[in-house]
Amino acid sequence: MLAGDFDLDANARLSARGLAELQLERLRQTLVRARGNPFYRTAFAQAGLEPERLDSLEALAGYPFTVKDDLRAGYPYGFLAVPREKVARLHASSGTTGQPTIVGYTGEDIATWAGLVARSIKAAGGAPGMIVQVAYGYGLFTGGLGAHYGAEALGCTVIPMSGGQTEKQVQMIEDLRPDILMVTPSYALSLLDALRARGIDPAGTSLRIGIFGAEPWTEAMRAEIEGAFGLRAVDIYGLSEVMGPGVAQEYGDTQDGLTLWEDHFYPEIVDPETGEPLPAGCEGELVLTSLTRQAMPVIRYRTRDLTRLLPGTHGPMRRMARIGGRSDDMMIVRGVNVFPSQIEAEILKCRALAPHFLIELSRPGRLDEVRLRVEARDGCGEAERAAAARELAGHVKGCVGISVSVQVGDPGTIERSTGKAKRVDDRRGE
Repeated sequence: MLAGDFDLDANARLSARGLAELQLERLRQTLVRARGNPFYRTAFAQAGLEPERLDSLEALAGYPFTVKDDLRAGYPYGFLAVPREKVARLHASSGTTGQPTIVGYTGEDIATWAGLVARSIKAAGGAPGMIVQVAYGYGLFTGGLGAHYGAEALGCTVIPMSGGQTEKQVQMIEDLRPDILMVTPSYALSLLDALRARGIDPAGTSLRIGIFGAEPWTEAMRAEIEGAFGLRAVDIYGLSEVMGPGVAQEYGDTQDGLTLWEDHFYPEIVDPETGEPLPAGCEGELVLTSLTRQAMPVIRYRTRDLTRLLPGTHGPMRRMARIGGRSDDMMIVRGVNVFPSQIEAEILKCRALAPHFLIELSRPGRLDEVRLRVEARDGCGEAERAAAARELAGHVKGCVGISVSVQVGDPGTIERSTGKAKRVDDRRGE
């Protein structure tokens, strides 16, 4: 897909009224298309909803929410709205039980996605002909291929590094002289250390723009990255269930928060407890409805991200305030979604361990570190405890996808609670 096939400048071109009219037209089409999915067909019929008769954007609030459990219940192909044979690609995101959520795309979906990431790169300050080093992971994770196709759609030259291989990453920065780096912010800090270790001044590299996403990051981290590299660091937002990276993007010239691409995604802010829509400007849970997806439209998807909507600064499309947390207990560790229930499931596989644990998150250097504090069952000796620690670390690496250290303590050493147990001690912001 060429950049010219996609409206890269819709935010500046559309008026507020034009955007609303386009959203309503696309929303009706999406709701009709969604009935190709058994879940939505049943939900709409039970609620007496007729998408063809939708007469306002506000009326969307009468439609049911979609949550991750709904997508998981349709595993693997039950949430598609088109025949499986029309699906050009499948990605997957992690779930609370370790079972992935499958996400499908038609060829047109992939072209739309590429166009949205191309728009995002352009908003960040990118331009055709620039070299983009993509250090997000490739594969089932949407980050790598999403960034790759978007950069190519804009007319950039892509270095498809994927994640890891830090020494090779540094070599490519040195030899191929990329203009743009697309990666998680924590790994950008690791690359910074690696450059310095080789005696290379990071500010002397060719990098001028960093497009960072897949995990939360602070203004302090932005300042450190920009100061060291001499580049402009901007945020990108997305989630696999809705599309992938490119749902929202921060403009490079203002760096004032993520602009939601509202011609393709309709946002709502709701009370995370009641689900009721909140007035403009209030913080709550972000809910997204896709407006142009074919293979897998999602209606009122509860992202669990807590934020608020702000007026646009580059056109009518609104901005998201920095995400202040989540309404569930998901952690993001080095760009991987991790739930305490996933860790618990792996602990329960180890016969020598009791089902009491605490996940300790820290960032003593550049990357997240995870320590699992667990308890041995009565009667376990030192050798058995050491074996159980190795076993658990292997389970978590293999099934959850992150590396952890494991500390096996005596029975009763994990603090008990009469209410909701504290499973996570996150000290990364300290």
